[in-house]
Amino acid sequence: MITVIDYGMGNLRSVSKALESLGAKVKVSESPSDVKNADRLVFPGVGAFSDCMDEVNKRNLQEPIRDFIKSGKPFLGICMGLQLLFESSQEAPGVKGLGVLKGKVAKFTSPNLKVPQIGWNQIDLTQKGKESALFKGIENGDFFYFVHSYFALPEDEDIITSTTNYGVDFCSAINKDNIFATQFHPEKSQAKGLKVLENFLTITTG
Repeated sequence: MITVIDYGMGNLRSVSKALESLGAKVKVSESPSDVKNADRLVFPGVGAFSDCMDEVNKRNLQEPIRDFIKSGKPFLGICMGLQLLFESSQEAPGVKGLGVLKGKVAKFTSPNLKVPQIGWNQIDLTQKGKESALFKGIENGDFFYFVHSYFALPEDEDIITSTTNYGVDFCSAINKDNIFATQFHPEKSQAKGLKVLENFLTITTG
């Protein structure tokens, strides 16, 4: 059973439908016990950093998410579900993220770019990304769908599995142990995105 976290801010329907189309049994839940005890956990998200953290806190989901990650079972963060793993964001000074990963979230500042970035863009796999089980069957230059104004700056750059250029080269996917996360939306990225989700369903960790 895959649990998709419902904290009122995620693109829950499209994520759950994409997983179900691959044959997965999916539970969408805001229950702390469901989150903590999931077999696999998906943490989607759209919206503002502070609003998302408020909703996570209201539902008492911080510790269940951390406990799940500590269990070593496969975890997938999508878009805001990647950003909230870090300690802080320029979008919300003073608001603490989950702090599972060291680093912060920064805003695109290139003057000639439209922000947010909305639409298709390419990923460039790092060496770790080329070896990552999440990107099996994915190649450099493959296109994925993005909707965001901010991007993660991991303190440990070795966890970056792909980068993307939008005025600057930014981190578009990460992997540390059982934690996998993408800035792009695999559920909106057609065949390549479904391949990423399919890969997640088969990942073994721990």
